[in-house]
Amino acid sequence: MTIVSLVLFYLFFGLVQGLTEPIPISSSGHLVIIQDLFNLKLESLTFEVLVNFASLLAVLVIYRQDIIRLATNGLTFLFSKEKKTPAVKQDFFFIVYLMIATIPAGVIGLLFEDAIAETFAGASMVGLTLIVTGIALFIIRNLKGQKSDRDLSLKDAIIVGLSQSVALIPGISRSGATIVAAMLLGMKQETALRFSFLLYIPVSLGTFILKVSDIFTEGAGEMIIPYAVAFVAALVATYFSLRWFMNIMERGNLIYFSIYCFVVGSFAFFIL
Repeated sequence: MTIVSLVLFYLFFGLVQGLTEPIPISSSGHLVIIQDLFNLKLESLTFEVLVNFASLLAVLVIYRQDIIRLATNGLTFLFSKEKKTPAVKQDFFFIVYLMIATIPAGVIGLLFEDAIAETFAGASMVGLTLIVTGIALFIIRNLKGQKSDRDLSLKDAIIVGLSQSVALIPGISRSGATIVAAMLLGMKQETALRFSFLLYIPVSLGTFILKVSDIFTEGAGEMIIPYAVAFVAALVATYFSLRWFMNIMERGNLIYFSIYCFVVGSFAFFIL
């Protein structure tokens, strides 16, 4: 490929990653389908780690106020005896539950990620798992939970954490799996959304730290510009896609994502 072709190639995949990462339609599944459909090939999983980190930065920007509040109140709970208000205690335990929910995906990913990727490789398998995602979204399409941040429990954290580990399978959306689990547990849409995307932060950050040396090695030479373009594209696309998804959640229109997963999943399973 020429440098221009490389830039356009990685711009395209960066946009796909950014647009599909926050919404419950599986970014990894779409990358597999597009590569099969257009006979394209991403040579390294390092690219996915890079654009996932770009998506992480977008999530950090959008949820920056929640992150600052949680960090402040968490430290206050630990180091101040006089200021342990109910709000401070609530935020401290919210952090604890996020940490607990991170463990299943982290452990399963380290032990079985390669085996999972190999077992569920190919567009037809991704099509099947997208259909499963569509069914799950259809089930919760009209749910209106009552649990807010203060009502979360250890059981909620463990179940949502386990659901995130299921999303290691290509075609199972991470945001979809965690939001479905959260809403089946009775969480309000706002709480489910917040918990899901704050839970995305430690797993994505941990993956990036483990792979960062490979990124700089593979990003040397002619790949610097294509990788940089993909990174910026994924960052911007994720920001606007997540903002859009938050509005969709407020209006309770998850049925559209369910239909989309059925259509794309059926296409990938029966045609590709």
